[in-house]
Parts: sequence; C-alpha cells; structure tokens
Amino acid sequence: MHDRARIHVQAGGGGDGCLSFRREAHVPKGGPDGGDGGRGGDVVFVCDDSLRDLQSFRRRSHFKAGRGGHGQGALRHGADGETLEIRVPPGTEVLVEADGTRHDLVRPGQRAVVAPGGSGGRGNKRFAGPTHQTPRFAEHGLAGGESWVSLQLKLLADVGLVGLPNAGKSSLLSRITRAAPKVAEYPFTTLAPVLGTLQGEERQLVIADIPGLIEGASAGAGLGHDFLAHIERTRMLVHVLDLAPLDGSDPATNFATVENELELHDPRLARLPRLLALSKADLVDAETGARAVADWSRKLGAEVPVFLISSVTRQGLDELAAQLLRLLPPLAGEPDESSVLGAPELSADLDGLAEHRVFRPAATRNFNVERIGDGSFRVSGEAVERLVARYDLDNEEALAHLERRLRGIGVIRALESHGFEPGDDVEIAGVVFELDPGSR
Repeated sequence: MHDRARIHVQAGGGGDGCLSFRREAHVPKGGPDGGDGGRGGDVVFVCDDSLRDLQSFRRRSHFKAGRGGHGQGALRHGADGETLEIRVPPGTEVLVEADGTRHDLVRPGQRAVVAPGGSGGRGNKRFAGPTHQTPRFAEHGLAGGESWVSLQLKLLADVGLVGLPNAGKSSLLSRITRAAPKVAEYPFTTLAPVLGTLQGEERQLVIADIPGLIEGASAGAGLGHDFLAHIERTRMLVHVLDLAPLDGSDPATNFATVENELELHDPRLARLPRLLALSKADLVDAETGARAVADWSRKLGAEVPVFLISSVTRQGLDELAAQLLRLLPPLAGEPDESSVLGAPELSADLDGLAEHRVFRPAATRNFNVERIGDGSFRVSGEAVERLVARYDLDNEEALAHLERRLRGIGVIRALESHGFEPGDDVEIAGVVFELDPGSR
C-alpha cells in the first residue's frame, strides 16, 4: 500500500496583455485596442472515492497546469489556461511545502486549490483615460504558483484493530469480515493496513487492521509513524491482547506498552471508545480465560467491554461484532441503532474532521526597505515584487505608471524615510532601476 508521495506542482502563468492601436482606413485616431491576457490554470486536488492509495504517483512526480493565452489587438482577450485536476483517495492530507498550508480531503468530491494560476496582464486599452488617451504600455502576466507537495493517506475506517505484533489482529479481521490479510506465526506479518467491512442488518462498519505496534512506535520504532497515522481517524479502537504470547511476556505489560504508544502519538487516541479483545482463547483453559475476563473488566471498568475470543473456534466473535455495531455511533445518514458509549466526545471529534479542513498560515503583504549603499536601496516583499514583474522597466510610460503605483501603496514614502532622493537606484526582485518619481 502506497500511503505517502511527494510531487511538484506548477500552475499556469498568466498571458501578457497586448500593446495595440486600432488602424483602419477612414478611422482617424482609432485609439488603443490591446486585449487582456488570459489567467493561468490552477492546480486542484480532487477527492475521488474510486481510488484507494497513492500508487499513481510512483511513476510521475511533476504536474503542470496550462498557461493563459496572450491578449491580441481588436480587444481580443487571451484564453484562460486549462485547470489541472489531480485525483487522490479519501483521507489524503495535502501539505503545500511552500507556505505550510494543509488541506484535509475526507469527503468524495472535495476540491482544494494548491497552486493558483497567475493572473493575466492588462492590455493598453485598460490604461486609456481622459488625460492619457494613448497608453503605450501593457502588463505582463504573472507566473503561476508552484511548490513541492507532500501527500499522506490516513485511512478512513470506523474501527481500528491495535495491538502488539502477532496478537491475532489479522486473524480476527479475516473472521468477522471478508478481508483476507496475511496470517502467519511470526511478528510483522502485516506490513500495510488492511480494510474489511463488517456487515450488520442495517449498516456496515469499515474495520482496519493496523500493523503491530512495539515500544517506541510513537518515536518511529518498528513500523512507527508509517501506520500510527492510519488510526488517527478511526472512531473506535479494539485492543487485541494475546492471552498466550509466544515469547512468554506478560499480557498486562503488553497492554500498557500499546496504550502508552497511542497516547504519545496523539492524546485523542487515548480518549476514543474502545473494546478489549482477549485473543487466542483456544490456547488457554476455560477457567484461565474466565479469570482473565474478570480481572481485566475489574481493572478497566464498565466503560471498556472485555471479550474472550478465538479466531480458530469463533468463540466470542459474533458477540464482539454485535457490540461494535451497537456501540459505534452512526454517521449522518445512517440509522441510529442505539445510544452510544462516549458519543458526545466522539461526535465533537467528527465535527472537527468533517468536510474540508484548510490550515493556512497568516499571510502578510508588508514590504521592507533597506539602504544597501550610497544612493542605493532595496525593497523586498511579495506584493511589491509581483507589482514590478508586471511592467517593462525599459518602457518610460510603464515605469512612470509603476512609480505612481509604488507611491500609492506607500513605498516611496518608506524610501524617503530612509534617505531616498529622486534619481537614486532601487532594487526590487533583483532588478535595479533608477527611480525618479515626479519627473515623468
């Protein structure tokens, strides 16, 4: 199962505006008629429930949307670039590395724009006015956003089976669902999460067999972080505890090890409703099994039902399955079969997970001004750099228009507070030009 990928996405650049004047016979002073450039295409992630993992990204890691068309004369605008849709399975967390934005896609059909297309440049017709009727400049289109994007799939399952390696999770899953996980007598038989569906009379539950956890899993030991992430979205846990471990270890110690790793990875997991399944009952006598159930029930209290099960003889499996269907709260649209153990807290967790979560760091449009030499200044800031990229600085009219824009957003005032004088050199976005506001 491929549950991680890292790809590079690039949105389409905007088309350039056109510098054009109408020229027709018998039409004197036709005026400017340059059209605008088209907008670049976005890169959009789409949640698609026909997909199950991220293996489609194994052979391809670079994705690029279409660029916008350039404007033309006769007020013909450039076409917008084609949007690129990248489909991912439900449960995919998308991290845009360029700015730290996270998109959590958990419902089919959800869309998340991870790289917006660049805006198109305006043609010279846009700058015509009563006092400037023949503008001889147009804007360049801006480059589209681009970034490396990290993808991580976290399974969307109702119930997660957790426990030490070889505790009997795979055997349990294979007996209460139609899943066919690999079952063997050695640890780490399951190397990837396996899903199965538990069929009730009126509803279904998706159960995930999570690969075995060991001490230190929360810090990455064993299969560690790779699979702890898959139980973050489960709504209930079944802790499968081996009553007769092959290594002769103490079940109580094994139980504490797994519970501690869950708590260290995510405190929410420690609050999830859970059941304890004492597995491999066929390897102990009836008296030992009954005593174990009584001891664990007394230790954990009434909030954690305890079941004695055997995947070989099917002892306790029907009761366990019925309890899962009864205790697990129905999602929206499912029939409400009963009251739920721990439902208020669980419902709150689900509300926080619903639909489409976006985590975006606060953006800033500030700029910085610094003196870098005698008569030289540097201005930095995303908004200012994007503004300068719009214009041809070798064009006198374009440069005059840029100077007016810089004055309007406060850059000229900030430069003057640092000792700027007309004619001094100013560097913005790596471009050095002589800035002389008011002379043009």
